[in-house]
Amino acid sequence: MSVVTVQLGQCGNQVGRELFDVICADGREKKKAEYSRCSTDRFFREVDTAGDLSARAVLIDMEAKVINHSMSKAAKSGRWRYGEKSHFCQKQGSGNNWANGYCVHGPRHREAMEDLVRREVERCDKLAGIMTMMSVAGGTGSGVGAYVTQCLRDVYPTSFILNHLTWPYDTGEVIVQNYNAVLTLSHLYQLSDAILVHENDTVHRICAQLLNIKHISFEDVNGVIAHQLASVVQPALTPESYGVYSRNPLGELVSGLACHPEYKLLSVCSIPQVASSSMAYSVFSWPGLLKHLRQMLISNTKMEEGIDWQVRAPPVRCGGAESAQSFRTTGFNKSLANLLILRGKDVFSAEADGFQEAALYTSWLPSREAFSLWKSPVSFNKYEKSATLVSNSQTLQKPLDNMVRKAWNMFASRAYIHQYTKFGISEEDFLDSFTSLEQVISSYSQLG
Repeated sequence: MSVVTVQLGQCGNQVGRELFDVICADGREKKKAEYSRCSTDRFFREVDTAGDLSARAVLIDMEAKVINHSMSKAAKSGRWRYGEKSHFCQKQGSGNNWANGYCVHGPRHREAMEDLVRREVERCDKLAGIMTMMSVAGGTGSGVGAYVTQCLRDVYPTSFILNHLTWPYDTGEVIVQNYNAVLTLSHLYQLSDAILVHENDTVHRICAQLLNIKHISFEDVNGVIAHQLASVVQPALTPESYGVYSRNPLGELVSGLACHPEYKLLSVCSIPQVASSSMAYSVFSWPGLLKHLRQMLISNTKMEEGIDWQVRAPPVRCGGAESAQSFRTTGFNKSLANLLILRGKDVFSAEADGFQEAALYTSWLPSREAFSLWKSPVSFNKYEKSATLVSNSQTLQKPLDNMVRKAWNMFASRAYIHQYTKFGISEEDFLDSFTSLEQVISSYSQLG
């Protein structure tokens, strides 16, 4: 089963190209023929008898520069390329305005964009789902991205749709980024099956503190995002796959993690993440990796450096709001569901019992249903052993709350509202979006 990727805006197209680079390199370097075949069939199609690969992707932007660069760089890799007619671009951007993208560019070009996706879907023997990639800060990725997701839900009502979002730097890339983010998330929450989020601030710290990159570029940040995302979507053995690589990765990911419509926000963390210069001196064991990853989960620490080892999971309680509150104040991160993906040497000897403890999860979902484990004996990236955790937990509650608060403060002072109303977004639309996300924040806060 194949995944069609829709790359939207500057960020979505840049991260998307990095993702296909990682997937292609990972699949072609492996000696495991079945792994390589499954990876290739999932994300690429062969376009000639020589076996040249074309990504199962549609590229959309309202300006041509980034798309042209992405297509050129992919072709120069010599390993894969984008389809010659798989992109849509215009000569005028969305001006970092969600309303311009959603109300103007989206409807104006709906037919052309839908046709590109339809042609790519028709080239699949069987569609596993659609993955959109976008930023929430700008105008095209967020505004056109939300509109395209709405169109995809209309055209493919029974298909899995996973939205991958890049969250902007907290210090600000665009003055109205919090408006754009609020409008994007509130709309996607009604349309998407799950929303996988990468925070630029977290990825930037990984580049600086773990990978020892001195002068961090967007390409460095996008590379980390692409490697983490590839570690999620590359082939793995699941309990339901009975010894063969899972054929429907998006379906199993969504059904395992987003089991309630109020809870769709997913975060990702991977270990190890080590600078290439340090690899020769690094030794990893499954007990050590899983101990660190579990503590990162429960203490809401987003990378290995700076783990708070003082946080403990509360004992399983038989009721009592007072007890629950006391543990919440310690910084314990409650989960709704977790997916652990292990890759590499001796993977079948790895024990993940620590992730199945009932205390980690909300009381209304049994831990045996809340936890999923995927494994692959094939190593990923440069690591002999690696682990990735995709979590539906309280991890993103605070960043979401901060973003909504900043947007509300601007809205209360009526800053830049006229830039949105002139394109057709009313103040009532803003209020509806705020209400929707406040409900999401409330739901996650009550997980504990």
